[in-house]
Amino acid sequence: MFAPNVLFSANSLESLKAANKGKEGRALSENFVLNNGMKIPKIGLGVWKIDDNIVEDVIAEAFKIGYRHIDTAQAYGNERGVGEAVRKSRLKREEIFVTSKIRAEYKDYKSAMESLDNSLHTMGLSEIDLMLIHSPQPWSNFRGGDYFSENVEVYHALEDALKSGKVRAIGVSNFLEKDLENIFKNCSTKPAVNQILTHIGNTPFDLIDYCKEQEVLVEAYSPIAHGRLTKDAKIIQMSQKYNVTPAQLCVRYALSIGTLPLPKSKNPVHIAQNAAVDFELSNEDLEFLKNFNFNDYGEFSHYPSFKKR
Repeated sequence: MFAPNVLFSANSLESLKAANKGKEGRALSENFVLNNGMKIPKIGLGVWKIDDNIVEDVIAEAFKIGYRHIDTAQAYGNERGVGEAVRKSRLKREEIFVTSKIRAEYKDYKSAMESLDNSLHTMGLSEIDLMLIHSPQPWSNFRGGDYFSENVEVYHALEDALKSGKVRAIGVSNFLEKDLENIFKNCSTKPAVNQILTHIGNTPFDLIDYCKEQEVLVEAYSPIAHGRLTKDAKIIQMSQKYNVTPAQLCVRYALSIGTLPLPKSKNPVHIAQNAAVDFELSNEDLEFLKNFNFNDYGEFSHYPSFKKR
């Protein structure tokens, strides 16, 4: 369970509601519609680097707040806890949207399909709502090669899983335009999603526009730059203008540019705040944020997705 000082108290809940009065509610109840007609909640809870032994409790608190979209991956090592949270909740399974991802290192049909079956077994679920290829390259060679034929093999495994009912939608992550074109050319099912690093100061507008033209929803992972943006003086100043936290400003930005943010936290108060984003950015402020310069991921700079963009 959470440490006592992290859990909600009645007073902290009331304080949070008062601080976010007029901003709470709507975002968690709204959906995007994928290109296959499925609805997907507009904000998801990312669970990267949340240990398997606590992720169940983190998600249980998120469900209480109103989250219905959980984003995990085979590489996160917490699919078991995610599945436990889903199965033990009092929510109907169809009310919860679960995403996972094929390990970036699996680049053939057999390993992809076996890993997907293992994800289902590990989570104890009969189906996964959305399954993605985690990266077009293995992490050890991120952005170092095309892997076109290998990605087609993995994507064919996803297509077969879709046909058999193991998954409800399929997509990709970290794919550039050339990687997407390869899938469009050689596969029959258009990816429903491309999940990419997107935040204030690092917004790949050309790629986002291309995905929109192709009716591929862009999900924004690390929308708060793994917390680094919350320390920026200009972001802090603008968040104060709207009477929100820097993290809330970051999540609102992701929504304002038409992407689906996946903020990550294991602190219940922060989880609630990150979804209380029912405010609008002025056109002037949005343009400022679109042109914002950010380069410092600090201690997280060694991760491939942050290091090679």
